[in-house]
Amino acid sequence: MAATSKNPFDAKVLDQVSVNGKSYRFYNLQKLGDERLAKLPYSIRILLESALRNCDNEKVPQQDIETILNWQKAQAESVEIQFNPSRVLLQDFTGVPAVVDLAAMRSATTRLGGDPARINPSVPVDLVIDHSVQVDSYGQRDSLKVNLELELDRNKERFVFLKWGASAFKNLTIVPPGAGIVHQVNLEFLARVVFENEGVLYPDSLVGTDSHTPMVNGLGVVGWGVGGIEAEAVMLSQPISMVLPEVIGVKLVGHLSPQATATDLVLAVTATLRKKGVVEKFVEFFGPGVASLSIADRATISNMAPEYGATIGFFPVDKNSLDYLRLTGRAEDKIAYIEAYLKAQGLFRDYLNSATDPVFTDVLEIDLSTIKPSLAGPKRPHDFVELTNMKKDFLACLENKVGFKGFAIPEEARSKRVSFEMEGEKFEIGHGSVVIAAITSCTNTSNPSVLIAAGLLARTAVAKGLRVNRFVKTSLAPGSGVVTEYLTRSGLMEPLEKLGFEIVGYGCTTCIGNSGPLPDPVAQAVESGDLVCSGVLSGNRNFEGRIHPLVRANYLASPPLVVAYALAGTTAIDFETEPLGIDPATKTPVYLRDIWPSQAAIQEVIAHSVHREMFLEVYSRVTQGTPGWNALQVKKRDNSANDDLLYAWEDDSTYIHSPPFFEKMTRELNPLLHVEKAHCLLNVGDSITTDHISPAGNISKKSPAGRYLEARGVEYKDFNSYGARRGNDEVMARGTFANIRLVNKLLNGTVGPKTIHFPSGETLDIFDAAERYIKDNIPLTILAGAMYGSGSSRDWAAKGTWMLNVKFVIAISYERIHRSNLVLFGVIPLQFKNGQDADSLGLTGKERFSLDIRGAKPQQDVIVRVEGGSIPEFTATLRFDTETELNYYKNGGVLNYVIRENLK
Repeated sequence: MAATSKNPFDAKVLDQVSVNGKSYRFYNLQKLGDERLAKLPYSIRILLESALRNCDNEKVPQQDIETILNWQKAQAESVEIQFNPSRVLLQDFTGVPAVVDLAAMRSATTRLGGDPARINPSVPVDLVIDHSVQVDSYGQRDSLKVNLELELDRNKERFVFLKWGASAFKNLTIVPPGAGIVHQVNLEFLARVVFENEGVLYPDSLVGTDSHTPMVNGLGVVGWGVGGIEAEAVMLSQPISMVLPEVIGVKLVGHLSPQATATDLVLAVTATLRKKGVVEKFVEFFGPGVASLSIADRATISNMAPEYGATIGFFPVDKNSLDYLRLTGRAEDKIAYIEAYLKAQGLFRDYLNSATDPVFTDVLEIDLSTIKPSLAGPKRPHDFVELTNMKKDFLACLENKVGFKGFAIPEEARSKRVSFEMEGEKFEIGHGSVVIAAITSCTNTSNPSVLIAAGLLARTAVAKGLRVNRFVKTSLAPGSGVVTEYLTRSGLMEPLEKLGFEIVGYGCTTCIGNSGPLPDPVAQAVESGDLVCSGVLSGNRNFEGRIHPLVRANYLASPPLVVAYALAGTTAIDFETEPLGIDPATKTPVYLRDIWPSQAAIQEVIAHSVHREMFLEVYSRVTQGTPGWNALQVKKRDNSANDDLLYAWEDDSTYIHSPPFFEKMTRELNPLLHVEKAHCLLNVGDSITTDHISPAGNISKKSPAGRYLEARGVEYKDFNSYGARRGNDEVMARGTFANIRLVNKLLNGTVGPKTIHFPSGETLDIFDAAERYIKDNIPLTILAGAMYGSGSSRDWAAKGTWMLNVKFVIAISYERIHRSNLVLFGVIPLQFKNGQDADSLGLTGKERFSLDIRGAKPQQDVIVRVEGGSIPEFTATLRFDTETELNYYKNGGVLNYVIRENLK
């Protein structure tokens, strides 16, 4: 961003740095001459630089610089600042609806007499198509080809729409399907670390429409996940209004033991920080232990920031970061100005020099030498289980009452076994049987150390005659083509393939519910026996109902452990005392310790097999696309005005549909500040995730969305997933709260996506009940527990809530992204006062609720009036956290605000 005359700091802080004979300008923080700067966390310094460079006393006030410099005091006072990220990152599940919204905004702007061209990204936007591939074929030589062809066939409408977007909008780049996982592509290729724009240098920073955007924090880039709505606002020149965060310093000391992997480390960090409580806070790592971690290891930790609840998990740039940039093919001239700029700016880190450690809100220490092999599950990524306790823990989960660590299987049913035949072989499965084993996700497939460990383990297992039962759905979905290059060069692809870990696609598969169908005989056996079967995946998410509707116990694990559990065939195994199998040649048992690779062996393979040339070759063709992609043709409008700017909506499309968000919008404000007699649509407990609110997985034939598609002639085999159909509001509204594991207290604990329609007393699908309420002009509310909206940064969780006519939500607490999304889409978030919840207040959800926020201020206490209950009213906190958020709400949401701004 070039300097502008509006910036009051230009004369004081603009400076120059010379690199290889070329001069660059930059906004030098040191020239502020403020002693507080040296004590600021590095992540806060990057917020300060953005405020300094973008200060115009309009969108970014001069006061923000003083506020950030005064961070030690201001962090505890919920002070608002404005942040301008340098770019936006999208994946297709959330990127398609974002582009749909932009297209709809252009249509609305045209209807209201404005110029549609003004609706256009003002910063670089990269969209990586990585969430559409599904594991239909597995364990076959042609699985990659089959799945890629099916992906293109299923998603043709979406992909054509994205190709239109790439040509209709400036600054929008599409990375076609088959290139890799968005966060790994970001880490290895898209991340700039330092931007150069018209001779001005400044830190790379971003927001992304995926929770795991913080993965790039491992490379020293500040970025976090937001909903599509917030990302669209950034695209459209709106700064992010944020409360200056607390920063928790995590001091790493020691070195990982030879038995521990980066995955084990991240699962331990996740459990530790979730227990500590870092929601809505920055986490910044420091200490001598950081210096011993590769960028891939750091990125693995940063990737899991949403799982430990932090906004970011930040590792400032150091020498290892520069080495990684060289390895991944970045140009030497860019690396030179990155290093020079960061050192001049005081943003380059020496982790071994404690004198440069900043001041943090609080400090937590983790000794890397104490990390042990582990898993997390069976329903949450922060439910840490040491490998040695795994069998005991799983068996306890069978016995425990239904909950995050329990399935309540009756004692007489715990030893149940079901026999079946598949492909001419007879098999038997029971509780704990592994039916999905997936090496997948950006978390681990970005890290050569754990992938090569999996390959070495597979090679030894094959040499000892071990095999994986065919009914286990095995898959390898790398985050980029580089993984294939180094596994092939090292000779480790072949043994992985022999165990069934053929490459199924380059994208986010099992971790987001794109695991595909289980083989029919397996599915029938699981259902007939009501079995708690297991999935083991190297992913970052294992929430209930996410991985596969029939697989109830899902564990996150390192890639080598994924292979080990696939060989064992069950999670009810103690690897210390029970063998993986029998070596047919020697007739001797083979234990996990017999095939576990040494760190020396892993590092030797990395040194010989992971090279810069691989990255250069793979990323030289990243935007080219397959012949199928390149053959897609964009439909033109009928030679009307603004033909290239406006999308040709098709009413009969079941993928891309013009949403109703702006249909009733006028130029004038007409805010809803008074809600009368709202019925309760749902009363839910703690940890309701965005997967519960807006599932990404399969669409049930019996669901409202399934009935909608069937009525429009879509065959069940072509239903695709909710994630793939996020460009169609009709499907997504019907899919809101459609998770089959949802528990609604209004139905006394019955599991499923149902609720009570109070006027009739009927039990209905949630969408059907909401539709009746809408017809009768009755507003709705939701009662919720703690961590409401945790999980993925899913904008449809807010959009769907709005479309069901929910005017306000009352929760014990919110996960950061979902609360923000509710605000930005015009739904009021309320929070129970400390120590209170629906149960303690005697609220059942059968009452009617009224709310008046006329004249209310951010974070103010408001009165909720109650009719038909045990109390007449109660006090809640209005979770509009800033004046900007309140202003967005009054406009009907941030997108409406932007349209009105562009009409002026």
